[in-house]
Amino acid sequence: MLPHPAAENKEVVYFPYWRFKGMLFFCGPTGIQQRFVDHSQQAIVSPYFPFSVGVRSQAMKIRFVTPDTEGRFLKPGLNPQKIFGNFEERFGKSLPRPIIHQSHIGETLSLIYSPFYVKDKLYDAILDKPVSDVLPEEFSLDDFADTDPRRHIGFVSTLCPNCGWDLDGERDALVLRCKNCNSTWYPVGRKLKQMKFAQIAGRGENTTYLPFWRIRAKISGLELNSYADLVNIANLPRAIQKDWHDIAFRFWIPAFKVRPRIFLRLASQLTVVQPQNELVPQLPANRIHPSNLPVEEALESLKLTLASFMKPRKTCTEKLPDIKVTAKSFTLVYFPFNEEHHEFIQPDYKIAISKNVISLSSNL
Repeated sequence: MLPHPAAENKEVVYFPYWRFKGMLFFCGPTGIQQRFVDHSQQAIVSPYFPFSVGVRSQAMKIRFVTPDTEGRFLKPGLNPQKIFGNFEERFGKSLPRPIIHQSHIGETLSLIYSPFYVKDKLYDAILDKPVSDVLPEEFSLDDFADTDPRRHIGFVSTLCPNCGWDLDGERDALVLRCKNCNSTWYPVGRKLKQMKFAQIAGRGENTTYLPFWRIRAKISGLELNSYADLVNIANLPRAIQKDWHDIAFRFWIPAFKVRPRIFLRLASQLTVVQPQNELVPQLPANRIHPSNLPVEEALESLKLTLASFMKPRKTCTEKLPDIKVTAKSFTLVYFPFNEEHHEFIQPDYKIAISKNVISLSSNL
């Protein structure tokens, strides 16, 4: 809910809005276009209430609806998937046709309640100002159904299910770590499920570990099973070695939220180099960046990542619509980056990420 000053002697009514926040990618004949979007739209069709909450969802500190929140909450009437389809259509209109593939990654779909009250007009309870003309006689809040979102908050214990130790995790982390029994845990429903992880050992005290999903996938409609296949498909300027046919191909997708352009660049760069460093099943002792991009969202990016390095472009345009990518297994890998003054540098593969980009990622 959006916070508001105390409204004495006024019956506050909370109107619902669907909010979509995430990355949209569109593959077309000229390449891949990306957008970061943060938009809201009415969850009930009404000509009297504002169409969206505007920039308030970004500028104001949103609070959870709690059991002691007073007021009347109106029940959403619009399907959120339809709203999301409207966002995709809106941002895809200006792009060159045909759009051969589109992905939405890292999206958060949430319900925001904005406070109002009614006199002769409809008033915004945040500004205490009217948002409508004089209401017609037929207007009645009784025409809207009620709901009680105050019962929907649930909690998951963050004690390690394996040893009972306190789990470590940042505020926005989806993967929690147990330093006592060297394990990682991922929320599934209202329980925690143990997951496979590893680190690539870094060098030096200023190492920061960024998490990546290492995904093995089945790709139909394209011969991409080994590093040798990758060299052909990406048209890399390298002479194929015999043992490259024995190196299994895997996707490397950031497990943290970052701007769309940076996300796609990192996924493409690491996937193309196919790191063969030793994987150590041990939690890093140095600083770890939180894993806040769900593996389900990473899977949505596999076909997009494939499109980012397929060469020539004409081949991508012709083959991509018929390609299906199905995940078979995944591992969370903590990848070492050296912290410099302005950047995080991966010394083995010469990959650089601005520290400003990483610091902003938790706000996405």
